[in-house]
Parts: sequence; structure tokens; C-alpha cells
Amino acid sequence: MTDDATQIRALITDWAAAVHRGDLDGVLADHTDDLVMYDVPPPHAGIHGLAAYSASWPPFFEWQAQGARFDIDTLDITAGTDVAYAHALLRCGTPEELAADPTLRLRLTFGLRKEQGRWRVAHEHHSFPHD
Repeated sequence: MTDDATQIRALITDWAAAVHRGDLDGVLADHTDDLVMYDVPPPHAGIHGLAAYSASWPPFFEWQAQGARFDIDTLDITAGTDVAYAHALLRCGTPEELAADPTLRLRLTFGLRKEQGRWRVAHEHHSFPHD
């Protein structure tokens, strides 16, 4: 694994740990001001900018506080010189949801760019499969 891929892996695992803790500052760390995110709930046109991204997390934290999990299952990273992407599968759900569908995974895709020698997330996409 390259040094860049190692840095990106740490960034994403730290982000996931912050999500799990409900730590908004940790979730926002290492994201660009012009971030674009497509998430499971609306708005379907996406969330644009760090302020809108920040505002999207409190409802998720409230739901997660009821005992839901947010654990990385797989994480793959491809890093170039100044852009990279990563995709991951996460166990995301309440114990009841995960018991009812143990193979269900949240799909995540990250687009990153290196700014002043530091990797930052510029794009996030969260989705669940739909049968």
C-alpha cells in the first residue's frame, strides 16, 4: 500500500469512527468547503458545501444513538498524485435491521483531492441497494 493510500485509509477510518461517536467536528475534519454529497435521504439533488453537509448529520446521530452500528466492512482505495477515490461497504443499521438482513451494507464512495500536501474529501456518496 502506498503512503497516500495509507493516509487516505486513516482519514476514512477516523471519519467512520467520528460518525459512530456522533462527533460532528471529527466528521467534518478533512472535508473541502465545496464538498458535494449524495446521501440516502433527501435532498435527491445532493448536498453542496460544508455548512449543508454539517447540517445533515444531527438526525443521523439521533437515529444512531438508539444502538445502530456504523462499521467499515471493506475499504478499497486508488490514489493518484493529487486525486483519489475510495469505496467502502459498511454495516449500518440497528441490531434488529442487521438481524433481519445480515448481508445488507451501506455503500460509500469518496472522491478526494490533495490540497497543500493533505488529502481532503471533496465528494461523498452514500447508498443502499434497492431490490
